[in-house]
Amino acid sequence: MAKTRSQGRDQGLRLVEYVLPNRCKVLVGRTNADNDRLSLKVARPDDWWFHVRGMPGSHVGLQCPGGEEPDRETLKRAAAIAAYHSKARKGGVVAVSCTRARYVTKPRGAEVGSVQIRKEVVLKVRPAVGELAKEETAEPA
Repeated sequence: MAKTRSQGRDQGLRLVEYVLPNRCKVLVGRTNADNDRLSLKVARPDDWWFHVRGMPGSHVGLQCPGGEEPDRETLKRAAAIAAYHSKARKGGVVAVSCTRARYVTKPRGAEVGSVQIRKEVVLKVRPAVGELAKEETAEPA
């Protein structure tokens, strides 16, 4: 899996991007503002969305090419990346909420980086990125 840092569509949007072996991309927000933009603007309705339950952490999106449906292993890899990019990084098994991006909304008046989700599935995973990343590429110019 390759890891890159991308600027994204919005100027100033800084996401960490991982490419899984099946060509699916995992996008990770770095700040609360990045989390908002990733969850509400960058993510397409059929993309998958992840966040560690009950702890601060990055919002994570999973995009597969050509509208392909990810298998359970791909969902668990994305969930493990979400756990890694959270305060639960050093924990054992971590509960991660997973839903389609269409079910992620921002309540009126909510703080930056705060969202509400529906129709979640909880995946229990160990935080991981290192053993999944096969190569790291430089930030695009």
